[in-house]
Amino acid sequence: MEPFYENYLPDTIISQGKPKYIELKPMKFIINEEELKSIFNSKTKVIIINTPNNPTGKIFSENELKIVADLCEDFNVTAITDEIYEYITYDKNKHISLASIGNMFNRTVTISGFSKTYNMTGWRIGYAVAEKNIRKVHEFLTVCPPAPLQYGALEGLKLPKIYYNLLSRTYQSKKNLFLKILRDVGFKCFEPQGSCFIWSEYSKLSKLNDVEFAKYLIKEIGVAGVPGSSFYSNNKSDKKWIRFSFPKSDKM
Repeated sequence: MEPFYENYLPDTIISQGKPKYIELKPMKFIINEEELKSIFNSKTKVIIINTPNNPTGKIFSENELKIVADLCEDFNVTAITDEIYEYITYDKNKHISLASIGNMFNRTVTISGFSKTYNMTGWRIGYAVAEKNIRKVHEFLTVCPPAPLQYGALEGLKLPKIYYNLLSRTYQSKKNLFLKILRDVGFKCFEPQGSCFIWSEYSKLSKLNDVEFAKYLIKEIGVAGVPGSSFYSNNKSDKKWIRFSFPKSDKM
């Protein structure tokens, strides 16, 4: 589903998969049942779902996930879900795991990790929950994470429930601050429902393509963003999108 986290495409190609795409229309990014169904066929093996979403901050609703679940059942498809931002949600929006919908547990590989939830960015330690036999593949691809990272993850798991509430409240404050700043200077933004990103449109601010605009922001303004075309399959540089991240200090 476009826009998508950029690693999914090369991962698919390395796995000898033939990727197919469906573009979620800005600025709502809602799954259209008929459009999604149109790219399913008897050869479809896997669908990748990322919620809360990077780069948009969209959280897929229960109804949207039911559309995915029904198609997976009808076409015997496995779902791989990236739920790394599951604890970072805003404004009464709730994360729902696809594996909890209907009979999807047996056909879902649920992937998450510790780096975002426990502010361990750079400590790349994650986990998968699945009925599928992926342990052997995982063993020979990754061997194991370094021992210090494992001990750090264990400490995170000991944190009380209040920590997770505080996590969302902290990010909510940063999200509100950065969203106001962007809108005040003329960006059109999708208000994130989760994750730590703001998907922004800048056509009123510049005629530059997204790559040149991102370079301009870094050199002239001192603010870094990722060109929106990075998150599409065919380098749609005519689209004036840029993704910002806000898990930083509030100090200007």
